[in-house]
Amino acid sequence: MKSLSLSKLIHNTEISLRNIMNKNLHVVIMAGGTGTRFWPYSRNDKPKQFIDALGTGRSLLQMTYDRFAASVPNENIWIVSNEIYRDLLSEQLPELRQDNILLEPLKRNTAPCIAYAAYKIKQQDPNAIMAVLPSDHVIFKEEKFLEVINTAVEGCDDQALITIGIEPNRPETGYGYIQYLDDVDNPLKPVKTFTEKPELDLAKKFLESGDFVWNAGIFVWSVKAIISAFEKHQPELAETFEEGKEQYFTENEASFIKDAYAVSKSVSIDYAIMEKADHVNVVLGDFGWSDLGSWNALHEIKEKDKDGNVLEGDILTYQSKDNYILSKSKRLIVAEGLEGYLIADFNDVLLICRKEDSGIFREFVSDVKEQKGDKFI
Repeated sequence: MKSLSLSKLIHNTEISLRNIMNKNLHVVIMAGGTGTRFWPYSRNDKPKQFIDALGTGRSLLQMTYDRFAASVPNENIWIVSNEIYRDLLSEQLPELRQDNILLEPLKRNTAPCIAYAAYKIKQQDPNAIMAVLPSDHVIFKEEKFLEVINTAVEGCDDQALITIGIEPNRPETGYGYIQYLDDVDNPLKPVKTFTEKPELDLAKKFLESGDFVWNAGIFVWSVKAIISAFEKHQPELAETFEEGKEQYFTENEASFIKDAYAVSKSVSIDYAIMEKADHVNVVLGDFGWSDLGSWNALHEIKEKDKDGNVLEGDILTYQSKDNYILSKSKRLIVAEGLEGYLIADFNDVLLICRKEDSGIFREFVSDVKEQKGDKFI
């Protein structure tokens, strides 16, 4: 993805979604991740979705909320996150009522997260349409994005499970891929296969074939369709969250959810439902998307100097190119002869590594936690 000006992220308040009232659209924002690959910027007490990583004055979570706030009633916007972020959520989105903040007691991946939201929304609006999306993605072309969401909303019925696919521009190995069957007369393309993070040679073949798109992890479906899919493909999970139908929106909800998560398996929505279900379709999108999953991804979208460096802080460089250098301390950083490096300088941590190797960050975090304790995590 080529570098784009952050000024393009200014929100257009005139953008609106069609068919909101008759389609009962509810937006579910998943905000429970810890952002390990953004350490040490992203920490356990304030992970990347709560950080203003783009310098816009709004966190990634707030930007995701803003994308829909002008069009979707506040009572139809839901956040699912970990209970340890209760205060951060209230601080960053004070306009949301507490009933719309769904707090998970344990990390259980995306299937239980989505089941919780679906069964709770069903109690309020059994005819609801759900748009489910992560809190930490960047979208530069918001009007095009909302047009894609509109297309998916209009394709919803009691069976269709719709995912959004991003038209690829490089053989990316860090994303999942969706293969689809092309029907030129229908914007909803039947899904043929899902593939998780292929090796480079296979990713190149996917790109050459022309019938693969990146899996954005964005979903649109009716509450009826997704609950029917849970009942068919994850009956234990469906039974667990159905049992709580009398507890949602009551003082007993938190206690019920604690018990529900204790017996729920950790499983992704792709593995639990999408790879197994019938009536799975993809809507293709090209709206300046990045999942912002790593420092390298952030480097790609940030404005750079003539040598391809992203420099944030008090920094001097010499014969250096394609680097990301960030200083959150009061120190001057002087770098010479570096190419493709990340330097992230915080008051308590100085990180220097190759910026492309995002997979090593889990090892960094694990080793630091084991050898130095939680205070740096």
